[in-house]
Amino acid sequence: MYRINCIGILTSGGDAPGMNAAIRSVTRTAIFNGIQVKAIYRGYKGLITGEIKEFHTEDVSNIIQRGGTILKTARCKEFMTPEGRQVAYESMQREGIDALVVIGGDGTFTGAHIFGQEYNVPIVGVPGTIDNDLWGTDSTIGYDTAMNTIVEAVDKIRDTANSHERLFFVEVMGRDAGFLALNSALASGAEAAIIPERLTKEDQLEELIKNGFRKSKNSSIVIVAESPSTGGAQGLAERMHREHPEYDVRVTILGHLQRGGSPKAYDRILASRMGVAAIDALLDEQRSIMIGIVNDEIVHVPFSKAIKDDKQVNPDKLGVLQILSI
Repeated sequence: MYRINCIGILTSGGDAPGMNAAIRSVTRTAIFNGIQVKAIYRGYKGLITGEIKEFHTEDVSNIIQRGGTILKTARCKEFMTPEGRQVAYESMQREGIDALVVIGGDGTFTGAHIFGQEYNVPIVGVPGTIDNDLWGTDSTIGYDTAMNTIVEAVDKIRDTANSHERLFFVEVMGRDAGFLALNSALASGAEAAIIPERLTKEDQLEELIKNGFRKSKNSSIVIVAESPSTGGAQGLAERMHREHPEYDVRVTILGHLQRGGSPKAYDRILASRMGVAAIDALLDEQRSIMIGIVNDEIVHVPFSKAIKDDKQVNPDKLGVLQILSI
C-alpha cells in the first residue's frame, strides 16, 4: 500500500469564488488524517519556482467567506513543456510531497493529467471555475456565486433599461460554454440568451426584436456569452445600430466582476464537501481523477473524460426561456 505522508495543494487558471473554502477543506481534512500539507503559491508556476510553504490548520482560519484564492493563481507556460514538468517534479521531491490536490478548470486538469502520467504522481482535481464547463459534475465551485452576481447586475440594468426604453446586450463569461448565460437569463427574466451551443443566425435576432421588443415590452435584455462564435455583445450591438438604428441599444460587459465577491452558501458547502472527498480519494489510492457532484452525490471522474467530453446545456431551458419572453 502506497502511504501518503505529505500533499501539495495549488490553485491554477482563473479564480473562482469558493476556492478558499476548498483550500480550507483540503488542508484540514489532510491534517485530520495525519498528513502534512504544503501550500504551493501561484499554481504550477510556484511548483517550478519553489514557492512552497507548510500549512497548518490556523493558516486556513477565517478564509471560507473570502473570494479569490489565498494561494494566488497564474498561468504557467513552462509547465506545458517536458523540461518545466521535470523541474516541478524535482521540486516536489525536495519538499517531500507525495501527492497533489489541484483546484481549477480544464487547463489545470490537462496539465495534471500529463504530469501524473509522466511521473506516476497521485493527483486529484477539485473543479473550481465559474464556467461550469467540466463534464461529469453538475456544478463547479464558483458557478453558483457568479450566476447570482450576474442576476443582481441584470436586475439593476433592467431598472435603467425600462426607464429609457432601451435594448441591452449584457455580456457574461463562460468562454465556449453557455451555462452562465442561459441560466442567468432564465433567473433574471431576460428576453433571450445567445450562447455558443446554439449559434444565433441573423433571423433569430430579428425574431427576438419582433416578438419581444416591438410588441408588448418597452425594454429588452439579451444575455450574450463571451465567445468568438457569438460575436460578443459589442458585435451584436453594432449590427443592431446598422440594421435597426431606430432602437436605443446599449452594451454592458460584466467582465471580471463575475469572478469576485464572497462565495454564496452553495459554493461554500460544495467546496467543503469536495475538499474532504479529494483527500478521501487519495487515501483510497485514487489518482488522475476529478471530484464531481451528480444528483447531490460525490463522484469520481477520470481527468481524460472531464477535460475531453463536451458538457451539454439543457435544450429544454432554451424552450422555457423562449416561452417566458413573450
